[in-house]
Amino acid sequence: MKLLLASQSPRRKELLQCLGFPFEVVSIHCDESYPSQLPICEVAAYLSLKKANSYTHLRSGEILLTADTIVSCSGQILGKPRDKQEAAQMLKKLSGNTHEVYTGITLKTSTKTTTLTDKAEVEFMPISSEEIDFYINEFKPLDKAGSYGIQDWIGMAKINKISGSYYTIMGLPTHLIYKELNKLTK
Repeated sequence: MKLLLASQSPRRKELLQCLGFPFEVVSIHCDESYPSQLPICEVAAYLSLKKANSYTHLRSGEILLTADTIVSCSGQILGKPRDKQEAAQMLKKLSGNTHEVYTGITLKTSTKTTTLTDKAEVEFMPISSEEIDFYINEFKPLDKAGSYGIQDWIGMAKINKISGSYYTIMGLPTHLIYKELNKLTK
């Protein structure tokens, strides 16, 4: 079986590489909208499956892996910020609070599709305005859901506690992928 990763995320590539599965990166183009009435806990899985279904080149003997990560704080989804100002607003919202991170994955073959979601909770210590400005300017989190990467400075300096998988927060629940890929490749 040939594994195809439909993601441009350097973090997802690195994590999948560390799992020891050889893979090839493929591009997909997919509208990432979702129904407004969809429960927050289902959005990441919905988007992951939508991405998988938008890939039309899957052949027999191939496994497509897609993923999507969302951050939810106080019942609101915090996506990728449009600019530094929106990133700062998101980080202020996360400061001193606990939020949820959901990562949905889809593994698709020519005959089977499996979609799973993993959830983790993250508790931030208070973050000052100066620290927020430092983080945004030095670590450029505009490409990250919720405006932060747990593997960056902010994760080392300001995350007080996590419940769940660190790798789910990074954007790829490696434990689920390992388990499912082993099922598909045996």
